[in-house]
Parts: sequence; structure tokens; C-alpha cells
Amino acid sequence: MNIEEILEAMDEMLERAWSLPLTGGRCVVDAVKVRDLIEEIRLNLPSEIKMARGIVADRNEIISDAKREAEATIRKAEERARALVAQEEIVRQAQERAQEITSQAQIKSRELRQASHNFSDKMLGDAEETLTQALQNIKSTRSALRNASTNTPRLNK
Repeated sequence: MNIEEILEAMDEMLERAWSLPLTGGRCVVDAVKVRDLIEEIRLNLPSEIKMARGIVADRNEIISDAKREAEATIRKAEERARALVAQEEIVRQAQERAQEITSQAQIKSRELRQASHNFSDKMLGDAEETLTQALQNIKSTRSALRNASTNTPRLNK
């Protein structure tokens, strides 16, 4: 019998007890039965207390487990947040570096294009000068040929 059942039996015993007239509600109960029930309560009380202590211990363990799990979840979330921030920083740095490389490539491209134009202009200028001299030589040679042919006597046949 557990404590609840014993208390219920005591309550029923009191309900069935004889009321004594002119005593203000006092009644007669079987003292031996009441002592037996009290003894049974005493015997069951330690097991009930053990169960209550077990329940409290289980509750405390559940609370401790929940706290550990919450702390672990918080640590994981903080680590994830740090990782995301670090990853975002890496992406930002990579973008800056890419922009820097692109700017340097554009500057280099402009410099190469300018150097290419300068080189081409110089080569074309040299070619033009060479061709102009060659043309001058051709003109003077033709002129010399014409003069030679007009100054040479013709042979009469």
C-alpha cells in the first residue's frame, strides 16, 4: 500500500467513526488500526522520499543536461558566426585584391598600348623616312638617266 492509499483508508476510518455527543465533534476510532496505518506510513515514507529524491535528482540532471546542451549550441553558433565573419572577411579581401589586380592590369594594358603605339609610330616613321630616301634616290636616278639620254649623242645609222 502506498502513502496515498493509507491516507485514504484513514480518511474513511474517520468518516465511519462514532461521534461522541457533547464533545464538539470528537469521535471514537480504532486506535490499533490507526497505529497500524501510521506504522505503514512510516515504512512507506522512506520509499516515497527516495522516489521524490530520485525525481528531484532526475529533474536536476535534466536541467544540467539542458544547460550543457544550450551552452554547446551557443558555442557552435558562436563558432559558426565567427566562421561566417571570417569567410566574409576573406571574400572582402579577395574582392579587394581582385579589384587591385584588375586596376593594375588596366594600367599595364594602357602602358602597353601606349608603348605599342609609340613603337608602331616610330617604325612607320623610320619606314617613311627610308621610303622617302628611296623615292628621292629613284627620282634622282631617273633624272640622271633622262639627262644622260638627252646629253648623249645619237648614233646615226
